[in-house]
Amino acid sequence: MDTILKEYTLGDMTARYLLDEDQHAGLELYPTHMPVPVHRKKKAKLDGMVQLKLAGDVYNGAYAPGNTLRNGGSVDQLHYKSQEMVEEKDSLTVITHLRDDRGCGIRHFLHWEQGMPWVRMWNELTNESRETILLEMISSFSLTGISPYLEGDCHDQIQVHRLMSRWSQEGTLLTQSMEELQLDTSWNMESVRCERFGQVGSLPVNHYFPFLAMEDRKNHVFWGVQLAHGASWQMEVYRIDENIAVSGGLADREFGHWMKQVGPGGHFTTPESIVTVCNTDSIDILTGRLTEAGQKAADNGPGIEQELPMVFNEYCTTWGCPSHENIVEILQTVREKGFTYFVIDCGWYKEDGIPWDISMGDYNISKTLFPGGLEQTVKAIKEAGLKPGIWFEIENVGKASMAYQMEEHLLHLDGKVLTTTRRRFWDMNDPWVEEYLSERVIGMLKRYGFEYMKIDYNDTIGMGCDGSESIGEGLRKNVEKTYEFLDKIKGEIPGIVLENCASGGHRLEPRFMASTSMASFSDAHECEEIPIIAANLHRAILPRQSQIWAVIREQDSGKRIAYSIVSTFLGRLCLSGDMTRLTESQWEVIDRGMKFYKKLVPIIKHGQSYRFGPAVGSIRHPKGWQAVVRVGRDGGQACVILHTFDGSLPERISIDLPQGCPETVQDMYSDTDEAVTVEQGCLCWVPSDNRKAAAVLLGT
Repeated sequence: MDTILKEYTLGDMTARYLLDEDQHAGLELYPTHMPVPVHRKKKAKLDGMVQLKLAGDVYNGAYAPGNTLRNGGSVDQLHYKSQEMVEEKDSLTVITHLRDDRGCGIRHFLHWEQGMPWVRMWNELTNESRETILLEMISSFSLTGISPYLEGDCHDQIQVHRLMSRWSQEGTLLTQSMEELQLDTSWNMESVRCERFGQVGSLPVNHYFPFLAMEDRKNHVFWGVQLAHGASWQMEVYRIDENIAVSGGLADREFGHWMKQVGPGGHFTTPESIVTVCNTDSIDILTGRLTEAGQKAADNGPGIEQELPMVFNEYCTTWGCPSHENIVEILQTVREKGFTYFVIDCGWYKEDGIPWDISMGDYNISKTLFPGGLEQTVKAIKEAGLKPGIWFEIENVGKASMAYQMEEHLLHLDGKVLTTTRRRFWDMNDPWVEEYLSERVIGMLKRYGFEYMKIDYNDTIGMGCDGSESIGEGLRKNVEKTYEFLDKIKGEIPGIVLENCASGGHRLEPRFMASTSMASFSDAHECEEIPIIAANLHRAILPRQSQIWAVIREQDSGKRIAYSIVSTFLGRLCLSGDMTRLTESQWEVIDRGMKFYKKLVPIIKHGQSYRFGPAVGSIRHPKGWQAVVRVGRDGGQACVILHTFDGSLPERISIDLPQGCPETVQDMYSDTDEAVTVEQGCLCWVPSDNRKAAAVLLGT
């Protein structure tokens, strides 16, 4: 029978460490106010708190090979040795030491910061033997005992939640039962059931987000995790008996072409995971706890970012063809509108007749578009009272650039230059590349006094690249160098604001988000699905870091303008479009919206979001309606963001406001006066039309 090694109370969470009779160690996490029964009616074997596979060790049987590398001989040989707790002023770290007889040592870290609703977990492997270890898999986290409150095999009570992502369709929630995933037990409990999913390549959010949630529907308990890693990754939901376990980390040899050599005395540290558990009926509460882990980095970012200032980006104005002439023209219109940043997007470097998306890499300023260089343009931006920003795609080179031919400094796969339709990729581990980018990118930012940098990434390396013991490890090391280069930019230009863009939202993972001030939420800039995607992303990143575009066209009605502007209230307001051709009446709707946004800044910055409305069938062709309620940190204010789509228009939309939400309407924004009331904790809206939007500010 399993015994309790130790329990640690971490705010409203409790971490329980378990040992079986063979000294294998497991880890459970549960809400503190819901003690886990010591004796449970389950036919279950303890699942290890570290999942590990070394080359040459026995694979798990039971039809596991090809489906998972979990629970093979490497895990079986790993035994508990000791545990220590390191307490500091505002944090607690539990370090658990595991080791096998060959000298493979593991330190498992669980780190909790005082008052936070989450913990961080990671593992460090040390090779204490005289032989090189070849890793095929090592987890960042592994939890057993889901759910400890249910007897037997938890039939029809456990749901699996994932966040899906396609280009311009980021963040769709996918909810499935264990039975739908064929993860119910076999009749004799001798066959492994495993759902292994993730992402392969350098776009970590290109099918799924690195996110997983498990829900005990009967007892209203959620477990959730995010992985902080920008290359190939995986999550696993695993069972062979009545126990359910979850784990994740780097995509392993089978899933992500990854192996790692660790020589005698060497170390390897996994990416961090962010893990939480809570007693709630709402997945929005669960995801809010996870995204809260990003607040510290955001709070410690550039001082100017603390007020969530508005952005103007000229891309949807010039369509990749910015020039000194058209920028000066735009500035005459937007200079006194309340923007802080003016961003010169892609194309400033392109030659005549060559598209912007195949020209990057040389980083020479176009003599046609900017005949006097960028000095005059930057000066004009600053004289307009705005902070200049500029676009770079630093890791890729386009096929029309000279850099495209610098093959010795580019990534290779199987000895050949790694090439996609339009691009090749810098070898970020090459010292020459670092020096080149430092001169061409950082040097240019310094020379012209740019205070904002949009960092784009419009392709993916795929399964990996040469340069290490495996192509998956080559990919990991290349992305790690990208993180280091971002740190170098911030170190050499203190206070610079970095925007994370990757074909929109394909790098919305915790590590990239911590390295940057904000991120492009999507590329669906002019689409009716904007509010749906923007609301989805409240479950993945902080709204204060989600840059949402309102692209305004000269033919737009007031209703269409308000629809776009209200969508930006779900994050950071960014404007683009036909600014120089808009009428006074169009600008009146925009100006009111920008003033309203400033009122919402404290709520956007710190709060808890809740989504309401029918399930969205098609993001591309939405029907029905959506409401997002965001309650500010102190509960004194809240905002409600409302949209209708196509289909049958509801006569009345009623929303039961979350507990603690204020109920007094203080202000409202739309293109017309909308009928919005709050009665006995219920907000009611009588929408006047399809494709209509309104925003409501609530207070006490």
